[in-house]
Amino acid sequence: MNNYELMVIFTPVLSEDEFKAAQKKYTDFIVENGGTVVHSNPWGLKSLAYPVQKKTTGIYWVLEYTAPSSFNEKLKIQILRDDNIMRHMATALDKYAVEYNAKKRSGVPTGTEKAEI
Repeated sequence: MNNYELMVIFTPVLSEDEFKAAQKKYTDFIVENGGTVVHSNPWGLKSLAYPVQKKTTGIYWVLEYTAPSSFNEKLKIQILRDDNIMRHMATALDKYAVEYNAKKRSGVPTGTEKAEI
């Protein structure tokens, strides 16, 4: 089982219920294929750095999960079939990234926080 992080940018025309349904669809897909969801972090509506499909905003979602290495190809096929997804990126996490994410979630200082003046 390897650790991965998936960032997805959904089209901004989705309603809140459609966005939650899409999140559930992909978390269920991961579990059905032998993976486990470590953490789900919906960022919400954000501006894009450049227009994608003539849209200047997108709904961001970051998902951290563990799965067998053969799973990512199945996930990629599902994502490419989904018209509501504008962009996606799956990244393999090493042990340091997993440790960093766990610290960040638990509120332990990681050394990368902005200094308050």
